Amino acid sequence: MANPSNLIVTGGGRGIGAATALLAAARGDSVCVNYLRNGETAEQVVREIEKGGGNAIAVQADVSRESDVVALFETVGRKLGRVTALVNNAARLETQMRLETMDADRLQRMFAANVIGTMLCSREAVRRMSTRVGGLGGSIINVSSAATKYGSPGEYVDYAATKGAVEVFSLGLAREVAEEGIRVNCVRPGFIYTEMHAAGGEPNRVDRVKVHVPMQRGGQPEEVAAAILWLLSPEASYITGACLDVAGGR
Repeated sequence: MANPSNLIVTGGGRGIGAATALLAAARGDSVCVNYLRNGETAEQVVREIEKGGGNAIAVQADVSRESDVVALFETVGRKLGRVTALVNNAARLETQMRLETMDADRLQRMFAANVIGTMLCSREAVRRMSTRVGGLGGSIINVSSAATKYGSPGEYVDYAATKGAVEVFSLGLAREVAEEGIRVNCVRPGFIYTEMHAAGGEPNRVDRVKVHVPMQRGGQPEEVAAAILWLLSPEASYITGACLDVAGGR
């Protein structure tokens, strides 16, 4: 039986993040449900975890802001204990468009949330997990996207680029901290039924594009969460620097 983790799930109030938080808590982990704006949905996840006998807190933080990230980890340290697992799930998606209509502000927002946020949270996790500083080790999972394989032309080339950066960062960090008791891996979800598609202006996008999936269906957040929890678990103890497709064969 695995030792319970003290886990932070960024963007944990809905979608893949919420499913991950719920599954982790059901398996005995103490969970911090991080959120940016919608505290009510995060608190709903916490209440559901507590109703099942689990331990969880909701903490607001903008992962693209260094001071918020530091405060997030300090809060978790006080309330749950030293962080031993991190799921970098928070991500930004904006309206579908071609590159020539994107401005620099949009690009900066995308990279700040999706890349810099992932790196800042990972930095704080390493500072607490690394055996070099007296930590007990741990595991980091970065949520990428199948968009890295196809580029999302005409829709989200900026989002795809940020996730490509996340994958390269994950590989580099995995090798950097492999001797310090920390494993770093990615999951690469395909077309998943989450609220994120509404932010891009097409809430029913998965139903339109699922014809391109060999399994001929979109995925559910719980299916991605199960892959994340497996990678966090001792069953994946010899896996680091990997990126696991959860995309129905696409």
